[in-house]
Amino acid sequence: MHHDLQINRLRTLVAVVELGGFRRAAESLHITQPAVSQQIRQLSGFIRSPVFASTGRNLRLSPRGEELLRYARRMVALNDEAVDRFIPQAGHVMLSIGVAGQLAEALPEFLRLVNRGMPHAQLGVRTGASEELAAQLTSGQLDAALLLQAEPPGAGTDCRELGRMRMAWFGRPAHGERDALPLALFPEPCTLRGRVREVLDASGIEWRVAYESSELIGLRSAAKAGLGMTCLVANGDELWGLTASVRPGLPPPPGPVPVTLALAPGAVPDGFAGIAEKAFRRALRGYPLTPPATSPDAGAAPVLATAAA
Repeated sequence: MHHDLQINRLRTLVAVVELGGFRRAAESLHITQPAVSQQIRQLSGFIRSPVFASTGRNLRLSPRGEELLRYARRMVALNDEAVDRFIPQAGHVMLSIGVAGQLAEALPEFLRLVNRGMPHAQLGVRTGASEELAAQLTSGQLDAALLLQAEPPGAGTDCRELGRMRMAWFGRPAHGERDALPLALFPEPCTLRGRVREVLDASGIEWRVAYESSELIGLRSAAKAGLGMTCLVANGDELWGLTASVRPGLPPPPGPVPVTLALAPGAVPDGFAGIAEKAFRRALRGYPLTPPATSPDAGAAPVLATAAA
């Protein structure tokens, strides 16, 4: 048999303890003092023990009441978090946005522009691999995502290609030119990792995985430390102080990689899609981004349907 604790009773208990009395709790919760007393009695029946060892000026919880209070605070906080997520305050909207790790330097300008266009929006931002962000968008954890990815994350997703990102090789590993080329790569699943392997294999270059990390900062550190060569956005030297790779016979890097703004179906408020698209386009001006293939002035650069962190 299942028993359900009602959040209003737990909220009353928390209010009584934090405000120091039944009367103050009633005033804060906008209910009567007898209603507060009744809810505390109901909680006493649930734990089969008095919630308070004493009331009045010497308000003191019983041992089981103290234990119940710990649960009450956690449950009330989680309830309020869920309510705030799905039922924002009047006039406010809440949006969860994902940004591919290599594009995170565009966030300050993007947030500034979105705040200008939607000053009452509350934004939550996650960064990470495009594959992970696409999955979170499909599962409903994100409302929008800026991805280094060509394929749409899921059915019904509104995908807007913003351009094609040039990639480059970085890092000068401490090894002889005849040794297997050490690489610093994102772990599987990672489409870019596969494309790097294909490019090197097609050129007949022997390689090995010398460093692996799901974090962008890890690959950057490995490249700077000489552990291995990595493939990142072409302005990695300007963004993070990386050193361009120099090796005889090194083929061009995979790319260019499509940059896509993906919007969850029916999740974003009116006007946000246009604001987000304009904000990201402007925020990405410092990146080596070329117009999308559908643009009239797009070049004939090869298209890579891939994803990158």
